[in-house]
Amino acid sequence: MKKILYAIIPILAFSIIFLNMFFGHLVFESETQEVINKYSVYVHLLSEWQSESKNIIFDVTNTWYKSDKIRNTNHVFDAESKEYNSNQLHEINGKSYVELKHEFSDCQEEWQPMLYRKAVDTVRHEIEYVQGQQLSTDPSVSVYPDTENENYDNSEQQSKIKNGFVQFFPICTSKDTTSYNFSVKTDNKDLGFDVYFVSSSDQRENFVNSKFDYYTESGCYGQNKQSYSGTCHDIKKDSGLLVIFPDDLKPWTTKVTVNLYENN
Repeated sequence: MKKILYAIIPILAFSIIFLNMFFGHLVFESETQEVINKYSVYVHLLSEWQSESKNIIFDVTNTWYKSDKIRNTNHVFDAESKEYNSNQLHEINGKSYVELKHEFSDCQEEWQPMLYRKAVDTVRHEIEYVQGQQLSTDPSVSVYPDTENENYDNSEQQSKIKNGFVQFFPICTSKDTTSYNFSVKTDNKDLGFDVYFVSSSDQRENFVNSKFDYYTESGCYGQNKQSYSGTCHDIKKDSGLLVIFPDDLKPWTTKVTVNLYENN
């Protein structure tokens, strides 16, 4: 009997893992109106950039609430969204870079994270909490400490980022105005980032041409940080988070974690 169990248990475990990997987001779909989207953005800076390191990885979690959850029994992936997940050549500050988005669905709920990824994120969350890098005990919410960049002061930071790299992360919402909690951190200890909640993706270009405008209320922005968390209220549906780094990245790859949580 024991020999039979020893044979069955591994098969059963493998079957569960297999289901989670490929069908977990369909079989175990949440009944609530909360939608969780996880995606990554890979950036490769081209030769015009002065940074020694040319690679940035953004890992993004966006949690939001949908007013009328539309169910698609077949869960057919929208082919049009594939255009967001191919290599695209962009330019900022007169300098070119290649961007690749992975699992970005432009607020389509069909791409909810699979259960195995949730399990990995939960374990990582607990480790960070023990190490003091995470302030939240809830594994579904990341709150990072307010950590200043101590390599140089904020006045130097504001000078550096004028010629830096700017990335926009859109929010998802079914409302005209909403409020969002957010947290950002980087593993690059040599410099700081600026983060701003802005009214639209247009502010990405406006940052370069000195017409930049952002939500100035407390908690809506942070300057010269290595990790930061905030809450921004009364933001419009086209709003998003702008993260800016100086063109002074050191080897090797700079990793940035971005979390966005809509308040219900």
